[in-house]
Amino acid sequence: MKKLLLAILATAAFSGSAYAADLAARPYAKAPPMVAPAPSFTGCYIGAGIGYGLLDDERSGTSFGSPLPLSTSAAKGWLGSIGGGCDYQFAGVTPFGPLVLGAFADWDPSNIKGNFGDPVNDAKYGVQKLSSAWFVGGRAGLVVMPNVLTYVSGGWTGARIDQINLLWNDGTSANLYLPAQTAHGWFLGSGMEYAFTFLPIKGLFWKNEYRYSRYEGYDQNYVHPTFVGTRNTVHNSVDVQTITTSLVWRFGTP
Repeated sequence: MKKLLLAILATAAFSGSAYAADLAARPYAKAPPMVAPAPSFTGCYIGAGIGYGLLDDERSGTSFGSPLPLSTSAAKGWLGSIGGGCDYQFAGVTPFGPLVLGAFADWDPSNIKGNFGDPVNDAKYGVQKLSSAWFVGGRAGLVVMPNVLTYVSGGWTGARIDQINLLWNDGTSANLYLPAQTAHGWFLGSGMEYAFTFLPIKGLFWKNEYRYSRYEGYDQNYVHPTFVGTRNTVHNSVDVQTITTSLVWRFGTP
């Protein structure tokens, strides 16, 4: 009985040694690397960000029926950006990468402001401020890398220009103001969107965009608090350039 037990133990020990030797002789088989799936730009999203803007205003007008000399003013400042939209990614449409088409809407509260020199009287000035703008449009782009979209955008825009209270050069009130206006126009832009594939949060993207907005000309009639009809009119032609950076959460990502 002892001999049988010793034989069994010896066989098991030899088998274990042979199996270990066989494993040592085999080449080590590495597990295939884990590859993150390429993100998709298909889906709807919301986003928020910050930016900076420049406003240029070319002005003309009349004073008591006589034409005013041309003048310009500039404004600059920070802005916010809140918006959302939906995109769809088409595979195999172009030889340069998947095509993405989408539509969006943004609202940008802003503090873009600068000095407004009175074209009627050089001794008066005010502060011109663009306090907000909205954008509705579309975009088209190419996925040039698995997680990078480059695109162009365009559409319609509106901007709120606040009331301009005129002052004399010594800082006292001139008892005149130019009423607030809402200007309308069009915009063109270009940008890049990057997918954070290395983060555990699914659907998080980083977007950067430049926009040029051109607004239709609008007239402002001087207003006096005690009488109407100053017979002075300013015609404004405004364009605005902005650059923004935003975080985007695409909640419809497949």
